[in-house]
Amino acid sequence: MTNPTIDLIARHGSVRRYRPEPVAREMIETIVAAGQRASTSSNLQAYSVIAVTDPERKARISELSGDQTQIYQAPALLVWCLDRARLARACALRGYEQNTHYMESFLVAAVDVALAAQNGALAAESLGLGICYIGSIRNHTQAIIDILELPPFTFPITGMTIGRPAETPMIRPRLPLEAVLHWERYNPDQDEALAAYDRAMAATGIYGGRQVAVPGKEGEMEEYGWTEHTARRISQPKRTEMRSVIERQGFRLA
Repeated sequence: MTNPTIDLIARHGSVRRYRPEPVAREMIETIVAAGQRASTSSNLQAYSVIAVTDPERKARISELSGDQTQIYQAPALLVWCLDRARLARACALRGYEQNTHYMESFLVAAVDVALAAQNGALAAESLGLGICYIGSIRNHTQAIIDILELPPFTFPITGMTIGRPAETPMIRPRLPLEAVLHWERYNPDQDEALAAYDRAMAATGIYGGRQVAVPGKEGEMEEYGWTEHTARRISQPKRTEMRSVIERQGFRLA
């Protein structure tokens, strides 16, 4: 089954090269307003968006985010932030104190951010723009907090470059549906689906046609695929200082 909305979703590809023309302020406002229409837990709306268009500020953020050219090349960078500072103010106005000393308070707000950001991404693409999520703004979260002057009870969850695409992005295949959709109970038998996805991703050429040893089979080689690429990445510790930054922002992950 399909319709125009599903077709738009299916055409998504991350854009990493942008044309130089600016994105109108009204367009950014429309995108963020679309994000606001996403579902939100208990109507908390626990997010804020920092729109960054200043070239110097974008360059500083790029340096902290793996020196990604697309960040300072894109006309705008949206930083989608978890925001319970506004909720703290609501409590103060009514004589209460917000309780952020438990994991759920952070998790609820982080989910709100993700839902709003994806609504915004779809809105941007419907307007002919391209986007790319920038998770690497979490490489140095304290520095990003300082640059954006984020107050306590806020935290940068993801960046999003936005602009007119300079080229048609690659639409990468996704995992087979049977690896993701489970009926009634979780199905752990996914090896066949993962092998099929390895072949599909290898066929795109994004891994450069590399070969890798087959685990447990000495001397036997196979195409480097998604499982090898992903396993290598997630087996290494990353952003290990993040918990301390989150706690400095006023959250306790008990």
